[in-house]
Amino acid sequence: MTPPATALPVEAPQAFLGVARSLTDKLWRDRLDARGAARALAIVQRHQLPELLARVLAGRGVDIDAVADFLDPTIRKLLPDPFTVTEMEAAAKRIADAAVRGEKVAIFGDYDVDGATSAALLAWHLRHCGLDPLIHIPDRIFEGYGPNVEAVRGLAAKGARLLVTVDCGTTSIEPLAEAKRLGMSVVVIDHHQAGTELPEVDALVNPNRLDDLSGLGHLAAVGLVLVTLVAVNRELRKRGFWTSEMPEPDLLGMLHHVALGTVADVAPLIGLNRAFVAKGLIAMRRRDHVGHTALMDVARLNGPPEAWHLGFMLGPRVNAGGRIGRADLGVRLLLEGDSVEAARIAAELDRLNSERRVIEQAAEAQAEAEALASIGLEDKLGVIVTASQGWHPGVVGLVASRLKEKFSRPAFAIALEPGGIGTGSGRSIAGVDLGKAVRQAVADGILLKGGGHAMAAGVTLRKEKLAEFRAYLENALAQDVAEARHVNELYIDGAVSARAVTPELATTLNRAGPFGSGNPEPVLALPAHQLVFADEVGQAHLRLRFKSGDGAIVNGIAFRSVGQKLGNALLANRGQQVHVAGSLSVDRYQGAERVQFRVVDIALPDQGPSVIR
Repeated sequence: MTPPATALPVEAPQAFLGVARSLTDKLWRDRLDARGAARALAIVQRHQLPELLARVLAGRGVDIDAVADFLDPTIRKLLPDPFTVTEMEAAAKRIADAAVRGEKVAIFGDYDVDGATSAALLAWHLRHCGLDPLIHIPDRIFEGYGPNVEAVRGLAAKGARLLVTVDCGTTSIEPLAEAKRLGMSVVVIDHHQAGTELPEVDALVNPNRLDDLSGLGHLAAVGLVLVTLVAVNRELRKRGFWTSEMPEPDLLGMLHHVALGTVADVAPLIGLNRAFVAKGLIAMRRRDHVGHTALMDVARLNGPPEAWHLGFMLGPRVNAGGRIGRADLGVRLLLEGDSVEAARIAAELDRLNSERRVIEQAAEAQAEAEALASIGLEDKLGVIVTASQGWHPGVVGLVASRLKEKFSRPAFAIALEPGGIGTGSGRSIAGVDLGKAVRQAVADGILLKGGGHAMAAGVTLRKEKLAEFRAYLENALAQDVAEARHVNELYIDGAVSARAVTPELATTLNRAGPFGSGNPEPVLALPAHQLVFADEVGQAHLRLRFKSGDGAIVNGIAFRSVGQKLGNALLANRGQQVHVAGSLSVDRYQGAERVQFRVVDIALPDQGPSVIR
């Protein structure tokens, strides 16, 4: 009897190029095992695709029959019936009621990019319905995350009959109870992890609530708002609301917002999210939205936007308003119709982003020193918790992210206020659920407030509870962290030489995009290339050039590597032959295109001949 294919033993792939330990202590792995390599070959034969693209698809688990849909993800195919989401029907009907009755609606958003894009998308739709919604984005420092009683009372005093929270509200028991006491209807559209206790509202749309079976838990809040508006449009269509004077709004024309919020919130680029971002990037390339065009211009984006531009260039500027400026600047930009005013707001966000970088760098240096002292020479501690007075609450999430990257373990950065209250953010590594641990800490009375996702969480605590919080996290997560960090692996999709690194190759690989969380960018290796140039450029970046044996040259960049393991290794091996791992990007300057190799790791070749596996 022949065992099923799934029961066949799979030999673990050997170290790619023989790199068992790179100069940053990583084990290089071929992303494809024997079964994956066989699937890649089948994809080449069935779909007539280039071998390297087929390897990328196979390495992301794309089945042979799903290749065409993966290369062209469409919203029409991937969007389920919105009513599969728990309480979506009630939410759609209540929002439709507000449109029909001409009610005053208040939108309560979050101060990050996902919150700003969610609020802007909902406000755009309500304006299209003839309403003039109130929009409240809380001040990060004075109000904190989510609805608060004082803000709810203020919105009620302005005549709001319906309160819609976006990217928040799931854990806001008391503030939303106050809204109901004041006579407001409440609809929550949120994606954060939910516990057993939920607020009593008219509808709570959250695919991550325990009783939801929609399978849409990967959506960012802005994607969930779009799905909600699909349901609202359908409900209003049934009621005969749309007419020639009031035509049904084109939701797909606003995918710019959905793409930006999804990428900036690091939502996994799988399923419907991939379609949202792929089509949203196409919309952004048309430059037909005043706010997004102003944002791209101020970020000096000189070419078609790609997913990583949204995460590293556009998103941080929208975020800067909520971090250290006026919380509503991002929403105002995305709703602005006048190009001159949009340019002014975008310039202000750009200025705030530069100011944010300076504040962040000072806090990061202090936090890194504290983390090094805590970890010690024995490399102990599963979770890093840093805290200090004087840190700006708007940058603690960024500091936590840097600590997580540098020390390869979950990290928290907490800003302590003079009154003894600390507010902070945590960032996690794959395989360690931070949101779950934080919610339990709230239930155990260690934290005043807290919540989030598996990969990111926010906390509020009293200063005297700091040591207890550290001990709790260490006890709760140390085993998970140890298992997640057991092998520090870098997965390689294939090997190429410098001569093969062309704009055409980058275009070919981008067919498997958009890349990001859940759909990792292809990592390629340059085997045994000479590092002929390495010099510092910009803010702690290294500009590089590599030469292959046949004399071909490829330009490279190692972002934020100066002073880190990668940067030190590159500078120490100038003139030497090295194996290089990285990703491709197309640099466009003054109308010319050239490929840049974004370096993520290097290793020293064995003295013997290299074998590409």
